[in-house]
Amino acid sequence: MKVLVIGGGAREHALCRSLSLDPDVTALHCAPGNAGIAEVAELHPVDQLDGAAVAALATELGAELVVVGPEAPLVAGVADAVRAAGIPVFGPSKEAAQLEGSKAFAKDVMAGAGVPTARSYVCTTPAEIDEALDAFGAPYVVKDDGLAAGKGVVVTEDVERARAHALACDRVVIEEYLDGPEVSLFAITDGTTVLPLKPAQDFKRALDGDEGPNTGGMGAYSPLPWADPKLVEEVLETVLQPTVDELRRRGTPFSGLLYAGLAITGRGVRVIEFNARFGDPETQVVLARLKTPLAGVLLNSANGTLEDQAPLSWSDEAAVTVVVASHNYPETPRTGDPIEGLDEVAEKDAPHAYVLHAGTKRDGDAIVSAGGRVLSVTATGTDLAQARERAYAAVGRIRLDGSQHRTDIARKAAEA
Repeated sequence: MKVLVIGGGAREHALCRSLSLDPDVTALHCAPGNAGIAEVAELHPVDQLDGAAVAALATELGAELVVVGPEAPLVAGVADAVRAAGIPVFGPSKEAAQLEGSKAFAKDVMAGAGVPTARSYVCTTPAEIDEALDAFGAPYVVKDDGLAAGKGVVVTEDVERARAHALACDRVVIEEYLDGPEVSLFAITDGTTVLPLKPAQDFKRALDGDEGPNTGGMGAYSPLPWADPKLVEEVLETVLQPTVDELRRRGTPFSGLLYAGLAITGRGVRVIEFNARFGDPETQVVLARLKTPLAGVLLNSANGTLEDQAPLSWSDEAAVTVVVASHNYPETPRTGDPIEGLDEVAEKDAPHAYVLHAGTKRDGDAIVSAGGRVLSVTATGTDLAQARERAYAAVGRIRLDGSQHRTDIARKAAEA
């Protein structure tokens, strides 16, 4: 089949890489893509928030499946426009994508579905904000109700910082702090059947030891050797299936990728947030372990035929991704710096380690940085220790002036 992927980050590079390895994919296109994706897919310029433009491109290319990667196009209704053009699309409708687009909507759905989550208040006035902060106490968890590219959440002991973040948002969700390790669990669904993938853990803070500001994610790993073997089954029964059933009951069925961000607390599993698309950088490690060809699974989701999907096949290997970010990320990252060493990684580290591009573009013969998170260096190994070793060996070959990366991705899990 001919496949068109929408987006231009490392998540989309991971999707394109997996699709390019699928024997059923006869032509692979990506819009707008990036310098790395250009090696496995044909790139096309498009405004990814313009549903009519995306649908027109898909029609022109004769695409038989469109995969919408980022959250902003989904919340803007791009999947609806492609569906209206009669083309199968992997990604939820604008209404269903509010599960990510509005924290308040997600809380309402969870309440209706009986899904365990943190107690919370939705606040729109300074008085409501003060009342909620007082009610929960420190540490304070303050979330912008809308999309904020993974950086709309502040967790702090400082009530003034919490209040300042809340006041800067039009509408804000303030909730109780959830202790315990965090887990990302993706599930592919067609609105009825729910197919969970393997869990992963990502690292949100910029610096080693979970210090520094929140980012879009600085690395990830899978599997989670410390997690309960029944975790996926439990989350499917208590979180994923009830949420999908509730959205269908409301007349806004969710088809695509449902991402549950979870806290494993002393009182059990609690949902921190939902996303309506593959997470970045967790996608990089989850897809590195998936052996089942990807296109058919996504097409079954798009066509409402997921119940016919054979059980997914997984590698026993571990996978680790380390994000290489640009100077001053996540504040005002510097762009335009040349990236060197990519050919060395391809020569010396493949196939066990490879580089997925996030914020890159081609400038003449050079590849330069074009965003905050620039590369996702991904590696597999017989266990997390070997995967880590391979990932960091590859990171060591890359030269990007002023770049930064965490040195402790998956360290604790590898040593456990």
